[in-house]
Amino acid sequence: MVSRNAYVTLSNSVKGMLRIGQTGQVLARLGLRWLRGDRPELPRLLRQSFEELGATYIKLGQFIASSPSLFPESYVEEFQGCLDRTEPVPFATLKQVIEEDLGRPTETLFRSIEPLPLASASIAQVHAAVTTSGDTVVIKIQKPGVANILVSDLNFLYLTARVVEKLFPQVKFASLSAIVEEIQACMMEEVDFLKEANNIRQFQTFLTRTGNTQAIVPRVYGELSGRRVLTMERFYGVPLTDLESIRRFAPEPSLTLITAMNTWFASLTQCEAFHADLHAGNLMVLTDGRIGFIDFGIVGRIEPETWKATMQFIESLSEGDVDMMASSMVKIGMTKRQVDLKRLKADIRAIHHLFNKMDTDAMMSSMMNDQQVNRMLLDIVAVGERHGIRFPRAFALLLKQVLYFDRYIKILAPDMNMFDDSRLDFVMAELPLMPLDSHFTI
Repeated sequence: MVSRNAYVTLSNSVKGMLRIGQTGQVLARLGLRWLRGDRPELPRLLRQSFEELGATYIKLGQFIASSPSLFPESYVEEFQGCLDRTEPVPFATLKQVIEEDLGRPTETLFRSIEPLPLASASIAQVHAAVTTSGDTVVIKIQKPGVANILVSDLNFLYLTARVVEKLFPQVKFASLSAIVEEIQACMMEEVDFLKEANNIRQFQTFLTRTGNTQAIVPRVYGELSGRRVLTMERFYGVPLTDLESIRRFAPEPSLTLITAMNTWFASLTQCEAFHADLHAGNLMVLTDGRIGFIDFGIVGRIEPETWKATMQFIESLSEGDVDMMASSMVKIGMTKRQVDLKRLKADIRAIHHLFNKMDTDAMMSSMMNDQQVNRMLLDIVAVGERHGIRFPRAFALLLKQVLYFDRYIKILAPDMNMFDDSRLDFVMAELPLMPLDSHFTI
């Protein structure tokens, strides 16, 4: 009799082979289109291919878009358009995932579940529900087979990268397989909802320890969560970019923004991981005026000294302090050789000359266009590469979150200067908090 472990191994192997076959079919179709004359530029062709290949490759495209320190400019810019919105899976299919992961019929776990999703992405789908005790919640449910597809695709990509490295040792990205390994670690963590639940709990512990009652994360229902199912408290509110609606819940939007920024800045050194995807959909102003941080699938980790150097770099960029920019770049980056600071400063001046054509506020405002953000990052990375400096991916993640906040400043507090406002605490020794109305409780 075949053991269950042997059966699972055999089943996964068969699924892996089928997935490789599916990948081959997609690539064959693209090859035929190429032969028939449909020949877009290679970056666009790859993006189109990735979107057709599904979950793994969509996530890979997003990784490329957020990693100007690892990939060429044309690819980083093209993959900005790699969308993570997919057709919803019928709830009857996801119902099976819930019951398999939690080991009980859904009728015994929830009073009701809305069959139409609130959102559907490549890896998971979100449904509104009510628990048996009457709590309103959202359920994040992993789409069937996603984890196996990721494993198969990433193993295939790793082997392909190794072959390319052997056949073409002169290629620019000689550490292609190492990049794939980093992608694999990031993506496999994102599909383990137990880890996401732990990220949320760590952030809640940080909020409690710092006495911060003005920011909140959703409560995780551990008894209703597993590796593929994550049940959380449902938040009601508006995105941080909806100024008119925010005023209904928080009369002073600038103070609300300061709370959000100080909370996140403090988390960089006082929490085990920081939220690394602070787009407007993941930062909410709740109906009671609190700031809600949601979706902890993508987090980052950084040493305090690296964060301080990153902030010095951003401030020096806005002030035109080339000396500080150069010294900060060396602290942030990883290099195996002595950096010639004189030459590095000369290269930085050449870049900074482009930004000096506009005043600081205009420059920071224009940077909030994603293409402008990545243009700046690519220029910085290119300078670093010429001097043997390789920036960790965390640098791009950090800088992008700060630039998100700059966007929110333009909307909610246009007169605020990020580096001159005494209410903002970049040092993170303490956490200044905004006053709350007396009715507020947590």
